[in-house]
Amino acid sequence: MLLILPLTFALYGHFFMKDIQALKDFLRSRKKIVITTHANPDADALGSSLGLHHFLQKLGHKVYTVVPTSYPDFLTWMPGNDQVKNYEEIQEEADKLVMNADLLFCLDFSGFGRIKKMKEVAQRTSAEVALVDHHLNPEINPTFNFWNDQAAATAELIYDLIAAYTGTQEITKEIAECLYAGIMTDTGSFKHSSTTSKVHRIVADLIDLGADVNKVSRSIYDTNSVGRLRFLGYALAEKLIVRDEYRVAYFVIDENDFRTFDLKQGDTEGLVNYALSITGIVIAAIIIERDSEVKMSFRSIGDYAVNKFAAEYFQGGGHKNASGGISDLPLAETERKLNELIEKNILNTQYQ
Repeated sequence: MLLILPLTFALYGHFFMKDIQALKDFLRSRKKIVITTHANPDADALGSSLGLHHFLQKLGHKVYTVVPTSYPDFLTWMPGNDQVKNYEEIQEEADKLVMNADLLFCLDFSGFGRIKKMKEVAQRTSAEVALVDHHLNPEINPTFNFWNDQAAATAELIYDLIAAYTGTQEITKEIAECLYAGIMTDTGSFKHSSTTSKVHRIVADLIDLGADVNKVSRSIYDTNSVGRLRFLGYALAEKLIVRDEYRVAYFVIDENDFRTFDLKQGDTEGLVNYALSITGIVIAAIIIERDSEVKMSFRSIGDYAVNKFAAEYFQGGGHKNASGGISDLPLAETERKLNELIEKNILNTQYQ
């Protein structure tokens, strides 16, 4: 712990500690707190939310975690999952919770547009707002700001917050496993360039604090349905497009694929990384048609800034090497647009 805390605090300096002290002063009395995260929560979003949920409950506050939409079954093992409220299922109740809250924690998103139908109530509430996020260009103006785009995961920032607030001795096994899940997944199992020595020190501390890393890893990565495995084989054999001359590879997944293989939410997670793993490929994408929406994910290696590409052409954004976007065009036209951009060599020339 003594090795970790000085390094943690050095990252944020005066402003981080000022907001920590302001938050501590605000939470001296018992408060009603709502934690929320972006739609279609991933392991970092949910792990950060539940890790913070457990911590604030230990401090004696009344805490509610409300997510904008459902999330994959492979995340339901997380301690506290039974306390998570899905906004789509209990909108009236959730609106009351947000409107009556003293404090709204916004985790792993930087603009209210990312929480879909919750946006309106989140903007109307008189609650104070705390932002904990690592994405670029935050749009939220919070009372308590724990934003840092250099962090590998929002779970890393929650660790920092707890460490500064009380010390890591307050991190239970349940908190440790939630935060470990977030850091593990957002670093690509510690493969991404965001995996710093600080990340490894935090992870080591989480293990010492009780995180069962084998359980966490197996729960997230080794809980496949037969349909998902068959889909993976089909996608690699039939859906992978490789443009060697441009060092780009991508998948196109349509609604019929979801029906054929009975795919559930989260079953396409990680598919884009197979395209990026091809020798010589530096940029990968996946285009997904589902529920009358066309969504895109981009991945890159090194200096290729896919977040800027996604922002300019597909209403998206995110991290330099991992970003997302959406398309107003039908699936076939979206693929055509992507290919036109590839053939103009825009990805390789304008975003380095």
